[in-house]
Amino acid sequence: MTVIVRACLIMLLLGVLAACSEQPATEAPPAAAAEPGAMALLDGGSVTLAELEGRWVFVNYWAEWCAPCREEIPELNELQAEHSEDVFVLGVNFDQLPPEVMGPQAERLGIRFAVAKEDPRELLGITLPEVLPSTYVFDPSGAQIGVLLGPQNLDQLRAAMAEG
Repeated sequence: MTVIVRACLIMLLLGVLAACSEQPATEAPPAAAAEPGAMALLDGGSVTLAELEGRWVFVNYWAEWCAPCREEIPELNELQAEHSEDVFVLGVNFDQLPPEVMGPQAERLGIRFAVAKEDPRELLGITLPEVLPSTYVFDPSGAQIGVLLGPQNLDQLRAAMAEG
């Protein structure tokens, strides 16, 4: 009798979990997912891994509540502006807020580099950082060469490219 009760409880629990899923099974995938390696951006565009080949990529995790993140953002803006042909800075909101909340935050913080609508860590093969800000650095071949922890200044960001 105990086995039957356990089986019923498991089935009930699975039913409840299925009913609470955020996305119905019949919903189409997001448009950006249609192209392999595509990342949807907050500005409505997208970027693919193929488009990033040959460029340094800095994937920066930030949050509005993170004071060191606010300190670092102008440095990342400058890096992107200074090296627009060979560097791509991608911001990722650590809190994974919806775009309608993330957009105004990015504006308030003065972010002028691309911001991902969703966390690209699976696509990029990286883990969620434990420290903010954290910046994952990829060389022009697409290899991850390091993670910069804490706020970085422009010289430190340039040095990451020189050392890679």
